[in-house]
Amino acid sequence: MTNFTEIPILDLSALIKGGDTRNLAQEFRKAYGTTGFSYVINHGIEQSLIESVFEMSKKFHDQELDKKMRFQIDKTHRGYIPINTSIDVTTDLAKVTKPNQSASYMIMKEDKVINPDIYLSGPNQWPDVLGFRDACEAYVTAMSELGRKLMGLALESIGVDDISILKSFSDPTTWLRLLHYPPQSPRAEKDLYGSAPHKDFGCLTLLAQDDVGGLQVMSPSGNWVDAPRIPGSFVVNVGDMLRRLSNGLLLSTPHRVINKSGRERYSCPFFFDPHVNTVIEPIKGTGNPIFEPLLFANFLRSELEASYQAHQVKH
Repeated sequence: MTNFTEIPILDLSALIKGGDTRNLAQEFRKAYGTTGFSYVINHGIEQSLIESVFEMSKKFHDQELDKKMRFQIDKTHRGYIPINTSIDVTTDLAKVTKPNQSASYMIMKEDKVINPDIYLSGPNQWPDVLGFRDACEAYVTAMSELGRKLMGLALESIGVDDISILKSFSDPTTWLRLLHYPPQSPRAEKDLYGSAPHKDFGCLTLLAQDDVGGLQVMSPSGNWVDAPRIPGSFVVNVGDMLRRLSNGLLLSTPHRVINKSGRERYSCPFFFDPHVNTVIEPIKGTGNPIFEPLLFANFLRSELEASYQAHQVKH
């Protein structure tokens, strides 16, 4: 990795409008081959749609705890994740002993029933907040289309001819997480995080955040670079699965959240991943493979069982 002091900005106009994306692909390769993060602008998602999801998130999190706990997260990873119930125990970036100081609501693909052959399949839990489901489903639909375009751009950026992996994103694994970070005391212990240092485990993360700040990205030198909100942008980063698919050409970079602003922080990360039954392995044309193949579902199961009480196996 190359050291960096700021997050690059990519203009997606050519991608969204169907223009010549060769220059953009080069910029993508540079950004994600050195930093692993970028802001994206002119991404085609209506600001009103983004604002509606933030509004629904605030309405949900503003409710009394007992109302929220009726929708506590289940084995399909859908529902409410209360504060102090998830720990990044799988991270090797910091000694994490305390739960993340955030609460969230998780929405995944809407399936009518649980299919035992598809890990994490099932229906969402929809709270009785007026407009919640409509806003979230519209957002997931729009962001999934953007995710597919970005995956195509990612493959173009690394110059591969085999794009068959894109079929795995026609029925993707999606996660919309409505996050609420209460303010942390300036005197809080150093190992208490809103979100502990970690790398994302999927392919692409597209983050909408408010103006409170607190997101930081780690440079190779170990410095933490602030990634504050830029109006009209998403913060997009590569996760471990896309790093594997690209054979290490695209980087999954550590990041964290510490909210010492004295204000409540809201963010809405959208995670765009392949179908859970996809075998993740370096794509042909990326050089000699440096990663062994793995089944995405098996990887997800080990990650979720390690980090979330709802997924821990009881003996």
